[in-house]
Amino acid sequence: MDRPLAAWERFNGKGKHVPGWWSSFVKTVTHSWLNLLLVFLPVAWALHFTHVNPRITFAFAILGIVPLEKMFDFLGEQMALYCGQSIGDLIVITLNNAVEVTLAIILLTKCRLRLLQATLIGVVILHLLLIPGAAFLTGGAKIWQQHLHEHNTQLNHVILTMGVVTLLLPAAFFGAMNEPSVATEARGSESLVERSFAVLSEHGATSDETRGAILKFSRGLSILLLIVYVCSRIYLHNPPGDGNALTLPPNATRAEVKQEKEKEEHDPEVNPWAAVVMIVITVGIMAATAEWKLWLGLVLLPFVSFAGDGFVAAGYFIAKLFRYKTVIPEELAKGRAIDMSIQFLTLWLPFLVLLSWWIDKPLSLLFDTFEVVILTGSCFLVNYVTADAKTNWAEGLVMVIFYVMIALTAWFYPGQLSHGHLLACATSVAESVVGVSSSGTEGTTTHE
Repeated sequence: MDRPLAAWERFNGKGKHVPGWWSSFVKTVTHSWLNLLLVFLPVAWALHFTHVNPRITFAFAILGIVPLEKMFDFLGEQMALYCGQSIGDLIVITLNNAVEVTLAIILLTKCRLRLLQATLIGVVILHLLLIPGAAFLTGGAKIWQQHLHEHNTQLNHVILTMGVVTLLLPAAFFGAMNEPSVATEARGSESLVERSFAVLSEHGATSDETRGAILKFSRGLSILLLIVYVCSRIYLHNPPGDGNALTLPPNATRAEVKQEKEKEEHDPEVNPWAAVVMIVITVGIMAATAEWKLWLGLVLLPFVSFAGDGFVAAGYFIAKLFRYKTVIPEELAKGRAIDMSIQFLTLWLPFLVLLSWWIDKPLSLLFDTFEVVILTGSCFLVNYVTADAKTNWAEGLVMVIFYVMIALTAWFYPGQLSHGHLLACATSVAESVVGVSSSGTEGTTTHE
């Protein structure tokens, strides 16, 4: 009973000066110069509802979304003053994923499943490689090495690997069933329709029966992934022992101890309940704005978020280079984006699969083989870079370069035809094969 009471008292700011609602609102709006871009939001809304050129609306929407993303970080940091750094980080991670998830649900309801899967993988890889890589690169520019939260990193390696290898199971299942026979390989002179029906009749890999089986075990795997994620967060944020939910782990570094002490002693600038209300409003505004352009929402939105972080980080980096006085660099590396990928893989992706089950859409954990392979490679590289809970600018550069390699390769990848047929909505797999073949389309591309 003492632990919930202590957490409740801390959330309500016991022992701290808690600001009022109006001052909380003012501080949220004025905390960053990037909030000047908020003026573009009403302009974007006006342009949208007056049906002005969509490209102009698109440009203003991007400018307006950037400060909203940064506002999530500010409000999450304020919540950390009431909840502790550990829970505060979880709040920020969930907030930064919430918009992408909202827009993923929109794509799901519209049955744009191939685009949905491709962009989900894109979001995960972006937050695994590009964003943390850029943070390690700029953050480690003037220090030999930076530290990650060792307590979190050790368990996150396991959870990240678990999420990635789970996607290998459906891919391996489908690949084994789709193994062509000698008879099918000999039909090289037949038309696409004939070859497609040959696969359907001889192997059954691209069929309603196979799709049904994959959907069934994908839902089971999703439930198991959700259990793993929830249990892992309980261990991280409420480990065994009395009162450990509000304390640091025994192996906490000096930088972590310093950071947590600052959270306990620093007075917040925003009321906790006002922060909750503004978080809900901000999520709603961003989701509504991004829904106008699904491509903006799920493909460019993560890059918009990265642009805000990257621009500020780059500006800070340049300022340090030209500063004559000695500046003490940060010892803690910014690896929060990796946690965002882990949450996306083991919480939101299973959630979307189960939601698709409820609304009768054929979304499964079977992803394009190319996407699964690059995700596995990204997981291997990230785990190797962060294995010692330390990082430096050279390792950050490696992560960024590998992301560029993936982007370069993906540009030329046309997509996996047989996998696309299993994502057809309101039709059987055979009807999808005939429809695609008769239209002369060789397959769905990743540039949809």
